Amino acid sequence: MARINAMCRLFLLIVAALVVGLPQPAQTTEPDGDTLRLLLWQAPSTLNPHQAPGIKDQTASRIVYEPLASFDAEGRLVPFLAAEIPSLENGQVAPDGRSVTWKLRPGIKWSDGVPFTAKDVLFTYQYIVNEDVGSSSAGSYKSVAKVEALDNLTIKVTFKDVNPAWSLPFVGVQGMVIPEHVFGQYNNKDAASAPANLAPVGTGPYRLKEFRTEDVLLIGEDVVNTVKIIFEPNPEYRDRDSLAFKQVTLQGGGDARTAANAVSEGIVDYAWNLQVGEADLRRLETKGVGRVDLYWGSYVERIMLNFTDPRRETADGERASVEFPHPILTDR
Repeated sequence: MARINAMCRLFLLIVAALVVGLPQPAQTTEPDGDTLRLLLWQAPSTLNPHQAPGIKDQTASRIVYEPLASFDAEGRLVPFLAAEIPSLENGQVAPDGRSVTWKLRPGIKWSDGVPFTAKDVLFTYQYIVNEDVGSSSAGSYKSVAKVEALDNLTIKVTFKDVNPAWSLPFVGVQGMVIPEHVFGQYNNKDAASAPANLAPVGTGPYRLKEFRTEDVLLIGEDVVNTVKIIFEPNPEYRDRDSLAFKQVTLQGGGDARTAANAVSEGIVDYAWNLQVGEADLRRLETKGVGRVDLYWGSYVERIMLNFTDPRRETADGERASVEFPHPILTDR
């Protein structure tokens, strides 16, 4: 849960930049203040958040799609598609801890003009848990017994047991809601071939303008092959007048060092996951264009140990069986 909350906070920071703008450092080249330029050196391959093989794809999807809520930098829930955050006080979190009810914002439309309703939230759940779809978000919904659309603006989530993590489903990066009228015919083994995986229809602040599978980014003397995704304001977005940028570009490709160079040269405004030595990053800062920001969170890598002996087999031919503990890893 802590790992997911940290990821949610990261995406909320990006969304906040989309709405209110980013502080602009001094530039060595003339900047385009109307465009926010993002660079992920691991290139996104899909704009469907529930087919996303990694954070790079969830980041790109989040520009278009929204969850019911997400977390701010202090770990507090902030409503997006939800009208308010459920609680014991407002009666939307059940006292027995077995269900939560979400009230949705009225008047929201998808970027194609179709109204957003509770049926889209219900469909998103059905899509995610459909084994034929193979959704990357399914793990966040294993505790759910059922989801009901009580009316057009009310969703009830019932859990299999008492669940203190009621805010996991439909929240954050694995809670983005997708439209039933677009994905309905792909809620099956054809999910990976849906055209909308690269041509999303969302409720978020921006919509897709163009997805270039081949593009180049010039960073000093380096020519970096990238994909380039161009977003424009969503004409149906509820707070369109508050958007800080007329265009958002997200390029993917290269490596961590070229991404760091791109920021330090003023070629892009933001690059993430810069696995470059701190000394090198600090040297890049001396150019006076970009700056290094350290983001502390609980998103960690992990080491998994196999405590069974992979060299032995059971009578049925099973290797690495719990019947045979590893001779070294079980020796304290």
